[in-house]
Amino acid sequence: MTPAELTSLYRQYIDCLNSQDWDNLGNFVHEDAAHNGRPLGVAGYRAMLENDYAQIPDLRFSIDTLTCEAPMVASRLMFDCTPKGDFLGLPINGRKIKFAENVFYEYRDSKIINVLSVLDKVAIEAQLS
Repeated sequence: MTPAELTSLYRQYIDCLNSQDWDNLGNFVHEDAAHNGRPLGVAGYRAMLENDYAQIPDLRFSIDTLTCEAPMVASRLMFDCTPKGDFLGLPINGRKIKFAENVFYEYRDSKIINVLSVLDKVAIEAQLS
């Protein structure tokens, strides 16, 4: 897959998340997908995302930085959202917060097989103080 093809595929995946088009998630996520070392498969990955949206109804994935070189994608995603209750163990309770996620995706068979993700909890903590 060329970098341009991988970039396009990744952007389609982000569009799928933002539209909560769960029926098409399997077009982007491999049946053996894992997130931060946890095997989830498509069903578990979908459940994780559905839970995220239940906790953060205004969740929107915005690409800030993107680099693609098959089979890897590196992305910095930005969030400006309002979690309903606790988030990352912090009492957000409906306050608006902004933070980043730094994430690496590994692709196999044109689908995401592995995700390594780190959320910028320090930025959230700074907004709460």
